Amino acid sequence: QEDELKYTLKRLVEGLGATRKAARPGFSLALAQVLQAFEEIPMCSVLEQIKEKHNLEKGKKKFVQNAAFGNFFGVMALFQSGRLVKDRKALLESIQLLQQLAHHQAYLRDLPRKSIIDIISQVPETVFEEVLFGILQSDLASAFTSPDNLHLLLVGMQKFPGVLKPRNLKKLFGSPTVVNEENIPRLVELLQSVAKSEKKDKKLPSVAFDLLQVSLKEGAFELFWKEGVEDGLLKEKSGPVSYMCYRLLGSALPLLSLDQLQMVLKGKVMQHYGEHVVTTQLPDRFKFAPEMEAYIDEFLNSCDDLERQLAVMIGFSTLTNQGNPVFSSSSRVVRHLQPVALQRYIDWLKDMFLRPDLDCCLDFSSNRQKQNQENVNRAHHKTTRLRKWVMHRLSTIIESPVKKEECLVMDISRFCFFHAFFEAKKTTSQIPEASVLPSEPLDEQFHSVAENYFFGLLQTLNTLAVLGDTAKAAALREKHIHGVTADGKLWIFLLVEYANKLLSSEHVKVVKPFNKGQRDAWERTLQSVKSLQKKENKSDSAKVVAFQQLLLLMAIHLFKNPSETMDVLSDLLNCTERAFSKEPKKKKADNAEPGWIEVMVEILLSLLAQPSLLIRRISRSVFVRICPNLTKRGLQLILDVLDPYQEQSEESAVVVMEESKKKIKSAQDTDEEGSEDSSDEGDTEEENDSGEEEKNEEVDDDFRSQLMNVLQAGNVLVRDDSDEELDDEAMMALDKNISALFAEQQKRIQAKKDEKDRIRKETILRRDFKIKVLDLIEAFLTKQSENPLVFDIIEPLLHVIEQCMNSDSDKQEVDFLQKTANIFRQVNSLCRTKQYCKRVDDLQEDLHAFVERLVKKACKHTESSVALYYFSASLYLLKVLRGSMSDKSSTPPTTLPEKQSNTIPQACQLLSTGCLDMERVTVIYRQALTQFLTQRKSALTSSMFYDLFTRFPV
Repeated sequence: QEDELKYTLKRLVEGLGATRKAARPGFSLALAQVLQAFEEIPMCSVLEQIKEKHNLEKGKKKFVQNAAFGNFFGVMALFQSGRLVKDRKALLESIQLLQQLAHHQAYLRDLPRKSIIDIISQVPETVFEEVLFGILQSDLASAFTSPDNLHLLLVGMQKFPGVLKPRNLKKLFGSPTVVNEENIPRLVELLQSVAKSEKKDKKLPSVAFDLLQVSLKEGAFELFWKEGVEDGLLKEKSGPVSYMCYRLLGSALPLLSLDQLQMVLKGKVMQHYGEHVVTTQLPDRFKFAPEMEAYIDEFLNSCDDLERQLAVMIGFSTLTNQGNPVFSSSSRVVRHLQPVALQRYIDWLKDMFLRPDLDCCLDFSSNRQKQNQENVNRAHHKTTRLRKWVMHRLSTIIESPVKKEECLVMDISRFCFFHAFFEAKKTTSQIPEASVLPSEPLDEQFHSVAENYFFGLLQTLNTLAVLGDTAKAAALREKHIHGVTADGKLWIFLLVEYANKLLSSEHVKVVKPFNKGQRDAWERTLQSVKSLQKKENKSDSAKVVAFQQLLLLMAIHLFKNPSETMDVLSDLLNCTERAFSKEPKKKKADNAEPGWIEVMVEILLSLLAQPSLLIRRISRSVFVRICPNLTKRGLQLILDVLDPYQEQSEESAVVVMEESKKKIKSAQDTDEEGSEDSSDEGDTEEENDSGEEEKNEEVDDDFRSQLMNVLQAGNVLVRDDSDEELDDEAMMALDKNISALFAEQQKRIQAKKDEKDRIRKETILRRDFKIKVLDLIEAFLTKQSENPLVFDIIEPLLHVIEQCMNSDSDKQEVDFLQKTANIFRQVNSLCRTKQYCKRVDDLQEDLHAFVERLVKKACKHTESSVALYYFSASLYLLKVLRGSMSDKSSTPPTTLPEKQSNTIPQACQLLSTGCLDMERVTVIYRQALTQFLTQRKSALTSSMFYDLFTRFPV
């Protein structure tokens, strides 16, 4: 065993200097593990063996590189074994060897110096003082000559303060401290060099962080920051040095006192960082903002001092570019704020909104902004930008996962609502939001932006989980109920109540005053909501909540678009009265007035055309609640939108034009919600295509004849054979006529192009609207899978799939097809579950005819992909007919023999025919199978029949 160990050591030591670079670390690790496992092996003997095998002086010159690496990885193996710091002699010789290797920078660069620092950091203070201090004195004394020596000194000062105390430091390099006015210039040079050498690492160099810590320990942080960083490093106009300054700022946050934080957050590094954020908006530029946000997030998470938390939040919130803070208004770092700090931050934001204090901001302008400054009211411009940011910051705090109480959420919601839609005439203590007047009035442009921010906040409230620690709140959370308070009230209802209070106050006024009709509609809405709330605990509670939610949303929208909202709100109020009327239902004739559910469907379809995501989501939510009441006529209204054969009808055009107007109006909207619309997608590409078409387009005959007439009128064609030229006057007249003709032709071409573009955009809008309507179909199938109306959806979906398969395959069309196909699969997947209509006695004949029609269409198709959908739909209907619980069914369930029953699961259920006319459907599928087996170009496939025989073995 001893011989084997010697042989192992010999081979491992030889491998340390292997020519293959990748092999060296492997041999080093293996040697470390052997030394760790066999502690009887003397460390000094192994070190001697390494020196002897990889001799730096006796070896040939071409092998010096391998020898240098052999020695280095040998020392690393001794260190990694964990035994080096215990053996003083081996430790001393290893450090001396690394010092010797440091001269081979051509091969090893700064690896030996860094390894010395790593080893030193693991050594006890007594060992350092007694063994290493003597041999490291020269390196420590020359600390200001290289970054590695400086790093060694800084690590030693922090690790061994009893050895490297001020008295010894003075003996080493003449001063008792590292950070002083005399050393600052040299320290700056060293930091600049290390920033450039380590720029690829994209992290703060260790020497810089250690210097920061030592400056704090020596009480010289202010000197280091102002003279070393702000007046030293920042003067160097290079990216790596600037990024090191930003990283120093971020890393310093947890280490600084409150006074030091305030000094740093108002300094030049912060301003420089702000300029970087503003000037790096292009996608290919390196952006430091996410890294800085990570520093802030880490600081707030680890800091328990609310004063320091608040100082950092306010410090970054007051770093402004012409009034607009560069700190993201949607940053999620607020989730780490303590409750008291969060409340104080919100109070500070509201105070800055009402009385903007631009003097407390660290404001700057980019070079381009300085060049483009116009003669405008700069103070007003800055104030408006600051207020917009504050409003958005407040609204996003509600969305943040920070722990918050209902009172805080309501406080922010009221503040944003008030300043979006109301103005205080004079101060009043009855309304907290009107207790202080803004130092500068809010203008119309601000109110327009604030409206969008408020509806973004309303969208957040609509999806907000129930807050609070009460048992009732926990129960509501378990039911996944959103948008309500712990006592079950809708957030939007509380805001409507608050709005009503404001409307009745003489101290405030609405930004867009209501006329008498709008005020009456508002009062009617409140009365309807109150009467609905009394019915909330009855059996039709889902329907009650649906109407209540939609009424409240439309009431809030009165403040944004009073005139546009009035039509919808009036229809909705009338619909509500009819839906909850106590009059007995009369049997309607075919042309009778539509029922409340049809009216409601029309209202929801009109709301789906809105650009607001909030309105669309609430519309879908309302539909889900009322879909149990859906009638055939109501469903047909939805299906008519999807009908590819009715696209040019008057109704469809109205829908599209309505939506087009809405989208044009909201093109500048940064609504909350943002819009999911993709109407402008691919515009450039298609415009280029149309441009190429124009170039290749032949000149039309009318233009050719008009041109000939102009030339003949000027006698140009007659003079072709003569040498006479036109006089100047005739030439000018001819030029004028030709120019006018070409101008008219250009107008005609442009008109054609505009018309083509208008039709294309309308098509995109129409299809986009259809995609949104598909959400209603999907919701109905999910919630009402056992409703007989499901059968009416199958064929329209198949028509859509068929049309999309045969039309252009642009991205939006593909999305539309994919969504429709997914919904159809949802219908078809019901075949494999128990969720389907089980009472079809009255529909037997219609469903059998439907099966026949679907199979025949599948047979007639030339595309297998489309035929598959028709065939699958017929299988769904088979499942429904066979599973129907008909009392009139003449075919009793057949029982299989016991042996066969064991091989086919649920055999009895499979053989139950329900309402299925076996003879009739057998003929239908026999004909389809015959076509598949006899016609070479049949669109039917073997997988279709395999599916049929597997699912319906009878």
